[in-house]
Amino acid sequence: MRTLTPAPLTAEAFAPFGDVLEATGPFRLINAGLCKRHHDRARLDFGAGGCAGISVFQAEPRSLPHAFDLIERHPEGSQAFLPMTADPFLVIVSTSPETTPRAFLTNGAQGINLHRGTWHGVLTPLAAPGLFAVVDRIGPTPNLEEHRYATPWAVLAP
Repeated sequence: MRTLTPAPLTAEAFAPFGDVLEATGPFRLINAGLCKRHHDRARLDFGAGGCAGISVFQAEPRSLPHAFDLIERHPEGSQAFLPMTADPFLVIVSTSPETTPRAFLTNGAQGINLHRGTWHGVLTPLAAPGLFAVVDRIGPTPNLEEHRYATPWAVLAP
């Protein structure tokens, strides 16, 4: 089995794959100065003939080390994962099925937006209940491609 060690999720390291959604950097005050708005944090892309939809996912929690052999991508639109609890989750991404995947650990206060066509692992919460709001493309055409590795990967504990 091939192994990966997850890196902390940062905007710079994750930039080739998508956007990190977190309350850092520039903001403007709203709501009579009681709320910081970190504006326009992701590049949403839903392609022709599609529109944005918000779904709620509840995924079984996993633990590290975590073995996987499946990655997928959505060629018709971006996909954002917004945790509904303050728990870290594992993010696996790759530029293609032929390249070595990368693993990232969120800090419990981050979400992600995967750019259209980014290869990624399945939703991998590390704590129950594994609840996420997901913003992605709703449309009439297929928006899922999957790839199974012949030799699985394992993500080790950092």
